[in-house]
Amino acid sequence: MNWTRFAGVAVALAVLLYGTVAVFEVFDRVSHSNSDTIRPFVITMGPVWVLSIWAATVLLRKPRN
Repeated sequence: MNWTRFAGVAVALAVLLYGTVAVFEVFDRVSHSNSDTIRPFVITMGPVWVLSIWAATVLLRKPRN
């Protein structure tokens, strides 16, 4: 396993986690109910997390011969 690539993916996921919390705080600041917070948050961050996990698996996959 390429440790520099693994470290890069770990840093990227840490930044994504920080960004996820920041986005949640922004949605929560301007909402009046739980549904005003959760629904837009999931619609916004769900695809970002799916794409990020997919990209991490592609980057960390063993190369084919």
